[in-house]
Amino acid sequence: MEDAQAAAQAQFDKLGMADTAERNGVLIYVAPASQKFAVIGDQGIHEHCGPAFWTAVADAMQDDFREGRFTDGLVKGVTCTGDALAERFPRTSAADRNELPDEVSED
Repeated sequence: MEDAQAAAQAQFDKLGMADTAERNGVLIYVAPASQKFAVIGDQGIHEHCGPAFWTAVADAMQDDFREGRFTDGLVKGVTCTGDALAERFPRTSAADRNELPDEVSED
C-alpha cells in the first residue's frame, strides 16, 4: 500500500488494537521500503488529543528520520504518545494491565 495512513489503519485493525476497554491503542507504523510512516490512535485517545497531536508527533519524528536518526525518531514518537496516554488514561489500580503487546510487529 502506498498510502501510509491506510496501511497503518489496516495493520491497526489486523492487530486488534481497537479491542481495548478505553479504545486508547496507538500504532506507530513504519514502512522502510517506501520510506513512509504514520502515527494513529484509536477513538478514545483521538477524542482527547485531536488531529493536531498526531501531526505534531509525526513532525517530531520526521525531522529525525530525515537525518537518518531512526531510533531517535521512534523514541520521540513513543515518548510523546506514552506521555499523552499516561496523562489522559492514568493507571487506576495495581491490577491495571497492559491490554496490548509492546512487541514490534513485522509484516
